[in-house]
Amino acid sequence: MLNGEDPPERPDYIVNIINGLERYNPEAVVNLEAYLQEQCEQKYCDCNANRTLLKLYQLNPDRMKDEVVTNILVKAMTQFPSPQFSLALHLINPSTIAQGELHEAVTKLRTLNIQLEGSEYARFWNTIDGDDLCADLIADISGFEDLIRANIANLVAQAFREVSLSQLESWLGLDSDAAAKFVTEVAGWTVGDNGVVTIPKNAENEAKKSEIREDVNIDMFSRVIRRSWEETV
Repeated sequence: MLNGEDPPERPDYIVNIINGLERYNPEAVVNLEAYLQEQCEQKYCDCNANRTLLKLYQLNPDRMKDEVVTNILVKAMTQFPSPQFSLALHLINPSTIAQGELHEAVTKLRTLNIQLEGSEYARFWNTIDGDDLCADLIADISGFEDLIRANIANLVAQAFREVSLSQLESWLGLDSDAAAKFVTEVAGWTVGDNGVVTIPKNAENEAKKSEIREDVNIDMFSRVIRRSWEETV
């Protein structure tokens, strides 16, 4: 996964805001919002900068924009599995999302994130496909579905050496042809004639023999023998 906490794409003027007194300046909101828009148009995420923007919204609630808040949450979601979504969510004043359209949007995004974190991938894609609000919420985030699929594939590669293509279709939210294309061209896996996908061996999915060793010295052994002898006398 790409570095979503401190990405290399971060410009110097954002570094100065995050690390200096500018992070308390309400006027920095404009630059941070523009930077978020840049992230949304491209496939990188700067969660650190986005949290700085949410903190400024806390201090200056009159400057808060609902669409910016939801875009931050959607970008944070692309970093799963990680705590980024929860970290961003806890910086939003509860009173601002207690009711209204923002409440509905945040509730929906929280549901989607729970599904991802719980590995309920098929349910996640069903929610995305069957909900107009979800479609609106992710519309501003370029490559959202691609990023989510890449993260799912990474998790699958950590757990499996082989998995059926039909199962991957469900997890990736793709039809058979699209799933096969993703598996071979994006993930670099192999699809067999029997519909089984082979995943290259890596440090996480390689079966390892577990060896348990316990050193027992002479004194410990003699105590066990003596106790056993005393119990039989």
